Amino acid sequence: MKFTNGYWLDRPQYQIESPREVFDYRQTDKQLTLYAPFKFIHERGDELNLGMSTIDLTSPIEGVIGVKLTHFDQDTHGPSYHINNQNPDVTITTSDEELTFTSGELTARIPFQTAFQLDFLHGDHLLTQSLDKAQGVIHDKSTNTDYMREQLNVGVEDKVYGLGERFGNFIKNGQEVRIDNQDGGTASEQSYKNIPFYLTDAGYGVFVDQPQPVDFEITSENVDRVQFSTEGQSLQYYVIYGPTPQEILHRYTELTGKTQLPPAWSFGLWLTTSFTTDYSEATVMKFIDGMKDHDIPLDVFHFDCFWQKGFEWSNMEWDRDEFPDPEGLIKKIHDRGIKVCVWINPYIAQKGKMFAEGKEKGYFVKREDGNIWQWDLWQAGNAFVDFTNPDAVKWYQGKLQALIDMGVDCFKTDFGERIPVDDAVFFDGSDPKREHNYYTLQYNQAVFDTLAAAKGQDEAVVFARSATVGSQKFPVHWGGDALSTFKNMADTLHGGLSFLSSGFAFWSHDIGGFEDGPDTPTADLYKRWTQFGLLSSHSRYHGSNVYRVPWNFDDEAVENTRKFVNLKLSLMPYLYTQAAHNTAYGNPLMRPMWFDFMADRTAHTLDNQYMLGSQILVAPVFNHEGHVNLYLPAGKWTSIINDDEVYDIQDGKWLSLDYGELDLPVLARENTILLRNPQAVHADYDFTKDLDIHLYDMHEGTTTVAVVNQQGQDAGSVTVTRHGNELAITTTGLSGNATVLVHENGQVTKAALAGDAVTITL
Repeated sequence: MKFTNGYWLDRPQYQIESPREVFDYRQTDKQLTLYAPFKFIHERGDELNLGMSTIDLTSPIEGVIGVKLTHFDQDTHGPSYHINNQNPDVTITTSDEELTFTSGELTARIPFQTAFQLDFLHGDHLLTQSLDKAQGVIHDKSTNTDYMREQLNVGVEDKVYGLGERFGNFIKNGQEVRIDNQDGGTASEQSYKNIPFYLTDAGYGVFVDQPQPVDFEITSENVDRVQFSTEGQSLQYYVIYGPTPQEILHRYTELTGKTQLPPAWSFGLWLTTSFTTDYSEATVMKFIDGMKDHDIPLDVFHFDCFWQKGFEWSNMEWDRDEFPDPEGLIKKIHDRGIKVCVWINPYIAQKGKMFAEGKEKGYFVKREDGNIWQWDLWQAGNAFVDFTNPDAVKWYQGKLQALIDMGVDCFKTDFGERIPVDDAVFFDGSDPKREHNYYTLQYNQAVFDTLAAAKGQDEAVVFARSATVGSQKFPVHWGGDALSTFKNMADTLHGGLSFLSSGFAFWSHDIGGFEDGPDTPTADLYKRWTQFGLLSSHSRYHGSNVYRVPWNFDDEAVENTRKFVNLKLSLMPYLYTQAAHNTAYGNPLMRPMWFDFMADRTAHTLDNQYMLGSQILVAPVFNHEGHVNLYLPAGKWTSIINDDEVYDIQDGKWLSLDYGELDLPVLARENTILLRNPQAVHADYDFTKDLDIHLYDMHEGTTTVAVVNQQGQDAGSVTVTRHGNELAITTTGLSGNATVLVHENGQVTKAALAGDAVTITL
């Protein structure tokens, strides 16, 4: 949202007031409050007939400084994001020249009774600052609306990332972003998952703690600053010190909620009915048996919307015409070692039985005249479950529990974005503007908590489309309705990397895209998206009006799916260990290149390749020709698919490569200990048993990796000590038969582990 006309002028409808100096302050042990009038005070008469900003500095987490700007101190009517306050020690200093507020290694510095400035520093190094006239108390004279604004400077080379799942350019500099959840697909500026948090490569991040819409101008209105503004009389934000992206995200998730590790089985392949295709019990079993006949392991089968009757979503009742015995069907699927997921949303169609129940008991969002807030978008007469009503939550959870009792293992929690604001009344009196983005958190928590209560916290998982701050506590999320094109496949990756830079650890997408044309997805797009999907944290075949089983495309698609499902399953000892360790620290499994190569400035710009964990680089193919422009940071890189694909890069280098339809760059970096089990047939197995221990260009000295059990707890380890051409491998906690494979310069040397150790001479 723009307020100025160029650099010098304000737009005529806006009256903008800004703090000119800190004239006075108060301090307690944990808080520094600044009083900053809108003009310089030279004499007592200057103190009359003007406003001021009250600026509160606090610290809920060490290394995090909260800034609250207030014009008029007015009450807000929830909801508000939950902030974890660890009550760290802070240091406050005051003098006639300046004031400082320090938490951990982060300091806020403010000149006293001179031109306003708010600097954020690490030691003597300036991270960012709010300069004179950056903060604004703004009145729109044309609409009688008030706004609060802040602007924080960026440096010459600073790049800005995050702000949720955004499908445009990965680097946000130069963009305008509105934090306002919408059902806008993956080919627009709108987003299902808006997060008012941005990450920089300059050692800090910023979280704007406002659930209502927030507008960001990222070096756009003022090209030297990131601006954020919101309607109201106050604005709360937090500056979060790193310096690494891992440490910034750790502190951000400590502040807003720790990420949850999903169950191991959820990392396997999910297959769905697709959306508007015809499906029944016979169709479902044909697909499941077809996967077995084609020797393709499957971990989850998903029933999309039409497991219920049309015009009745979500009534939580099976369409008995197509599924006459759902309990029996679920048992058949379970007997094949496959979990069951069903689609739900929080909108209740008027034709369904749940509508009458919810209307009678007052469980829906209402209009100001007392009637239910309804429309015909999506399903006829849609009403919205009011999750601010505790009884409505229990009612909705009761419907879910009945499905769990039938054998359903998890839920695809679709929608949750188009929540009404105008003429909307919530049970607890929440402000609809604040409730709009927040609603998805209440919805997904209600579902997740039901699963956790029934199955245990470690077994709970949802497949959610919408998200807000704190939703990282309720994984997994998928990218929404992608177009079945190579371009939108790349856009989807950009959205995922943006999302995973915003405090979330796990992410998926519809393999093949969702929005099908008459001839899409093509076989080659399907195969390339399959590779990308199975090299993501979570992997699901889903589409709109085309079945996604591989034999519907061609024989090579079947071979491709089999190959990459088996690759992912074999990697689960590595993937689940990386997932568990990264989750514990609030970090993503799948992440942008620059997270692991901060010293390589080119890596900071990359958005068509990524790291899958800390040791594997993936570069999907986004074209019919199989061409990849690949950037490799310095070091040795070896394909985990083709042993003879090896690159020795001295200073970082772009490569122009071509790949066949069953191949792509999946490269292990040097000094990698990669644990695999090539015999795996499901994603959930004993990750310490019968391992292949792959060693890639090990460094001199000692390197150790852990391996977790199926609950994500460290259960074993592999240690490699290298002296010249001799490698001593020792293990703890492993069982069964283990083989060591040493990858050096395109050659592979194998040796069986004797007991818990072996020494190999190259």
